[in-house]
Amino acid sequence: MSIEGLKGKLYGAVIEGDPERALSYAQELLTSGLDVRQIVSEVLAPAMRAAGEMYEKGEYFIADLIASAEAFKQVFDNILKPTLASSAVSKGVVAVFGTVRGDIHELGKNIAKALFEAEGFEVIDLGVDVPPEKFAEVIESREVKVVGLSALMTTTMIEQEKVIEELKRRGLREKVIIIAGGAPVTEEWVKKIGADVCGDDAFRALKKVKELLGVT
Repeated sequence: MSIEGLKGKLYGAVIEGDPERALSYAQELLTSGLDVRQIVSEVLAPAMRAAGEMYEKGEYFIADLIASAEAFKQVFDNILKPTLASSAVSKGVVAVFGTVRGDIHELGKNIAKALFEAEGFEVIDLGVDVPPEKFAEVIESREVKVVGLSALMTTTMIEQEKVIEELKRRGLREKVIIIAGGAPVTEEWVKKIGADVCGDDAFRALKKVKELLGVT
């Protein structure tokens, strides 16, 4: 099967939430010589974006979305991440990502994490329901340059602003680039709360962060 054919098969397996098929096609793509970063950026992330859009349109139930996310996770953790560990060109940049307090959705955060790791960033994943103080403590203890604040709901996105306020209170705000991400986030919201990058699209956010850092 051609690489394009395998990419289509992997895309479909993630959309359908079939980890076994997804693992098989991902391994075949690696064996065929496709770069792991291309697998993430050209197949996995677009597949998860499509699954999310289907859920928003009512075409998928939450169980379908969870199945797709599990297929994505299985491929990334078992096939791609070990390869990244040996092939990624480290940028020497530490990023900390988390879903803000009161929010337990992590699909968007995990996609962003995969993309940044694929580009050689060291990503500290704080998980979900993360209070502002936890973000600040990690930034104080590590040389963190990038902070990703994920929120899926309009009721929790206010926590992004609270994290920024906490960083200002501790004198940490100017040390980091802050991404405010999630479905309800807009450029207007990013400006209002004083973040640096709109993370409504993980690809554009990654590109903008690299520009701000001056890395390729």
